[in-house]
Amino acid sequence: MIQLVLRSLFKRPATTRYPFVKWEMPARFRGQPVVHSENCIGCRLCVRNCPSGAIEITKVGEKEFEATIDLGKCVYCVQCADSCPKKTIELTKDFELAQLDRGKLKVVYHAERKPPGGPDESPPARSPSG
Repeated sequence: MIQLVLRSLFKRPATTRYPFVKWEMPARFRGQPVVHSENCIGCRLCVRNCPSGAIEITKVGEKEFEATIDLGKCVYCVQCADSCPKKTIELTKDFELAQLDRGKLKVVYHAERKPPGGPDESPPARSPSG
């Protein structure tokens, strides 16, 4: 028994100091889904393919959509990201998602409004002053 105790004194611990030392997740880890609403075309393939019904897509304007993901229902299966034709949904490496309030698990990704004269539109024509 003394041999076992002495041997374990010189070994590295089997656990990590998690809250103090952040854990690096593997490259293909499936964490929190993030939606880039500005790229969404509103096809709703992600809604149809989600096995847990965690995604809602709402039209908020002409060619503008916002997505709501309920992380309490999500099973992190990556089906939504795989089925999206515009690759609007991506899964991050974020895994610290615990909440005491269930309402905080619903994440809404708002569509970013494009100002007139932005990169997608040409600026209004100016008349020469003279």
